[in-house]
Amino acid sequence: MDGLRAVAIVLVFFSHAHVPMFDGAFFGVDIFFVLSGFLITSLLLIEHGQSGRIDCWRFYRRRFFRLMPALLLFLAVYWLVAPRIWPEDDSTTQDVLVSMLYLADYGIAFFDSPDALLHMWSLSVEEHFYLVWPLLLGLLLRKLPAARVWGTVALLYVLGFVWRLYWVQSGQLFYEVFFRFDTRATGMLLGSLLATVAVQRPQWFAALVARQRYLLWLVLAFPFAVAGFAWDGNGALLWGIALTELAAAAVIIAIHQRQGVVFDMLSIPALVWLGRISYGVYLWHYPVVRVLRSEFSWPLVVALGLPLSMGLAALSFYTVERWALRWRDGQRLPAGRAAPAKVKAPAKPPKLAQAANAA
Repeated sequence: MDGLRAVAIVLVFFSHAHVPMFDGAFFGVDIFFVLSGFLITSLLLIEHGQSGRIDCWRFYRRRFFRLMPALLLFLAVYWLVAPRIWPEDDSTTQDVLVSMLYLADYGIAFFDSPDALLHMWSLSVEEHFYLVWPLLLGLLLRKLPAARVWGTVALLYVLGFVWRLYWVQSGQLFYEVFFRFDTRATGMLLGSLLATVAVQRPQWFAALVARQRYLLWLVLAFPFAVAGFAWDGNGALLWGIALTELAAAAVIIAIHQRQGVVFDMLSIPALVWLGRISYGVYLWHYPVVRVLRSEFSWPLVVALGLPLSMGLAALSFYTVERWALRWRDGQRLPAGRAAPAKVKAPAKPPKLAQAANAA
């Protein structure tokens, strides 16, 4: 999973760096959405399988410690540095506040705010999903037989696609559709669907896994399929996003088996490490790219910007984020000391538990 995160963040970076032939790389964020849906729903299903319930407060607390400290560090540095780099921009404080409150998706769609922190929209989309989904999934698990939960999630995914189609067909502007949680929830719902079928394993899913080598052709065809979709075109909103989500789902199905060439490729240590710090890379890369783009051509933007973004992300990961994770897990120890591992039997299937630990 971390290897797939690494692929996604590189695609997003190339898109923002304006690398030729990567015009469609902005779809990389949809890979993140599918992964988030899969991993978060896996965690919730494991918890439900172990305790018979979903502790929403515990979930929100864990998400807070995983995401907010790194975000606050980034926003604090941006608030201090941005006025010196872009003195003509008088919206820095407003951009920081909107981003901190996770309102960037609807802020960008309807109010052009935050303007300079455009990449904050996807974090807002995911945060809205985190707020709603544990409650909704808990309700589904209480009210429906286990065998019917995946069908309801599949219906939600289809309805999400129809909802986006409705706004596109009604003539709403590209930006008003592209950045909003309610029109971009399909990726996380598809990932959630994968998690539910991985647990309940309906007969059709077992047949799908057995034929996964055919699904991977979708991944090979993906670059050619999305290349023709322009950034601001309706095709990107409908078919570009949908194809990316399905390609990401095909890869997750393949690596979920923990064997095979795709699993081996995405298990390369350098990719795994980049995937682990990908959240920080996403936070820091956009201002870095903005600065470099104004002075250099794309080769230098990539050559300078990617290592710099990775360095800032690593600094955040090994300091603030590790401290926050120790608090999240109840291990309030000095840096450098490891807490004794708390061994807990994972819910079945074990592969799902191993995948969920990546979150």
